[in-house]
Amino acid sequence: MYLCCVKHRLWNIIPQSYRRRAIVVAITIFLRALLNFVGIAMLLPILVLIIDSDNITSNATLSRAYDIIGFESHNQFIIAVCTAVVGVILVKNIAVLLLYRFERDFIYSLYKHLSERLYRGYHSRGLGFIKRSNSALLTRNINVVSLTFVVGVLKPMASIASEILLFMLLFGALMWYAPIAALLSIAIFLPTMLIFYLGVRRKLQDIGIRENEAQRIKSRIVAETFRGFADVEIGGAFPELFDRFERAMDEAVTLRKRNATISMLPQMFTEVGLAAGMALLVVISLGMSSDNLSLMFGVFAVAAIRLIPSIRNIMSSWSAIRYNRYSIATLAEADIEDDIKEACFTTDRFHFSDKIELEGLTFQFEDATAPTIRNMSLEIKKGERLGIRGASGTGKTTLFNLILGLYKPTSGNILIDGERLDHSNVRKWQNTIGYVSQSVFIADMTLAENIAFGQKPEDIDYKRVEQVLELADLSSFVSTLPEGYRSRIGEQGSRLSGGQRQRIGIARALYKNCDILFFDEATSSLDNRTEENINTAIRRLSAENRALTIVVIAHRESSLEYCDRIITIE
Repeated sequence: MYLCCVKHRLWNIIPQSYRRRAIVVAITIFLRALLNFVGIAMLLPILVLIIDSDNITSNATLSRAYDIIGFESHNQFIIAVCTAVVGVILVKNIAVLLLYRFERDFIYSLYKHLSERLYRGYHSRGLGFIKRSNSALLTRNINVVSLTFVVGVLKPMASIASEILLFMLLFGALMWYAPIAALLSIAIFLPTMLIFYLGVRRKLQDIGIRENEAQRIKSRIVAETFRGFADVEIGGAFPELFDRFERAMDEAVTLRKRNATISMLPQMFTEVGLAAGMALLVVISLGMSSDNLSLMFGVFAVAAIRLIPSIRNIMSSWSAIRYNRYSIATLAEADIEDDIKEACFTTDRFHFSDKIELEGLTFQFEDATAPTIRNMSLEIKKGERLGIRGASGTGKTTLFNLILGLYKPTSGNILIDGERLDHSNVRKWQNTIGYVSQSVFIADMTLAENIAFGQKPEDIDYKRVEQVLELADLSSFVSTLPEGYRSRIGEQGSRLSGGQRQRIGIARALYKNCDILFFDEATSSLDNRTEENINTAIRRLSAENRALTIVVIAHRESSLEYCDRIITIE
């Protein structure tokens, strides 16, 4: 029942487009096992020649080959047999390598697909999902868990399937050629695997889950430390954060050491099993003729050469699956659809020409007991300069996020020129608008790349960059940079002042040649002089382009002086 459940979850995780390839991979696994069996079988003629080189005729297969080809001496025949065996094994290994490359390509192609699907899937769930989730956890799922799934679960499963097939072929051949050696192999290695399974199955699963949780905690602490560095330093919080990091690290290291110890057990178990098998074979063979004894030992040794690594691989792969099984649950819970439409990423624009209308707009967060915005109606005309004010917590930013298409209304409609804003046209709408938040996002790129954010460096219109730098009053700042607007400005704009960050946000919006500019308390964290400079720049933009619609959220009346109309949210 448990295995069926796991198989069902695995099959659901594997994308539809990869399932046919998975069936082909299963066929290559069978072929690889068959070829490995052929490689072992080819060693038997050499074994016979070693044991009884003077009496080739005692072996029916070798005797027939000797007569058909017509060798002149036994030495010629032995050389020819050895050469043929080496040649066949060489060809076999080349074929096995090619088959394995197909399996390898499938595994890592699936990793790439899963990682990209998670990245795009999490993005497509929108701002509400991102705010509810832990960014370090999402990052780990995209970069680590998807790799763990294919390398730590699917790849070991393929290895187990191949080794079991080989084991079955070898056992069948042994039963036909040397039944005692075959039964002895089962009597030794089956209990070995059973003891190992019963001894470590629960420990491995527990270790894997706990180690994954420790790694999550570490990732979250590191991300929070660097993201809130100033607060961490001023608040003297680093010692406590480091103590939490150290505890998580100690937990992860301890669990890794336990897993490393367990990973050594398959080799120890198989070696003990081999020694026990050889000892039992000696006891069983007492009284046999020397020729029969040599042949039996030889057959058992040839089989053991491949059976021991096979058994070891089965146990090691099973250990890896148990250890990494958490990745199955993580990816299954992510429940990312495989058909995220490319149309969502269109570069088309919305031709805004009349007005924005809010009709009975209501929004309530999933975990809230009451709506943040209730039955709101509002009209914003093209070219209007609208100011929005209100106390903290009244839903001003939430209203913006609704108009920007970052949240979906619980009820009511947002109309753009009479057309309802929904998932089918939200990307076109967002291509039409510009947005400057209280804390403008700055990527670790050049100034020009931050202004033309989202474009490849080779596609940037640098003349347009120069124009918007002038409009946003950033030309004097650019002149101080060593490489002008091609200079890198640090992660999260670490080399920028607050006013410079906001001006870059304005320049970014202007670069898009947007029809509407949204300012979400864009000057609230600035000093009075810098705020006035930013407001002057906005007024100048509005005066130079009366068709440009500007919507501003602000606490201070001074930031709304240039607005045509001001509404208050209570």
